[in-house]
Amino acid sequence: MAEPEATVDEPPNAEAVVERLQAAGLTIGKVIVYTEETDPNDLLGRPGQYTSKAAFTDTRVDESDLVATPKWDVARGGSVEVFETEEDAQRRSDYIQAILKEAPMLGPEYGYVAGPVLLRLSHHLTPEQAREYEQALTD
Repeated sequence: MAEPEATVDEPPNAEAVVERLQAAGLTIGKVIVYTEETDPNDLLGRPGQYTSKAAFTDTRVDESDLVATPKWDVARGGSVEVFETEEDAQRRSDYIQAILKEAPMLGPEYGYVAGPVLLRLSHHLTPEQAREYEQALTD
């Protein structure tokens, strides 16, 4: 009798992660799921980069503070980037934080890595609101 084939857990995709955050009751408004053609960073599917990406608004972020901010910028709510490995997600998080440290005019952001998922959140959210996202991500 043949042994059953071992299955490898597939990493979640960004859309599923956003849906999970919404199901946890977070105040997510509009959502966009990127494709290779629409990814503004041209990283989707590239070696060592994210395999899926979504951006979202948070209804608690005051849009009037963001007049000059691009439509799907993290400052409007957040984004989810999913990688092949946790190491790739952590490397991307470290890279973003280094850029923000060197260019403070870009504004800070929260960043949480859980397995292969990088959750980036607007600095317009309070620390407590950001912790709500972190908790929902890790539950």
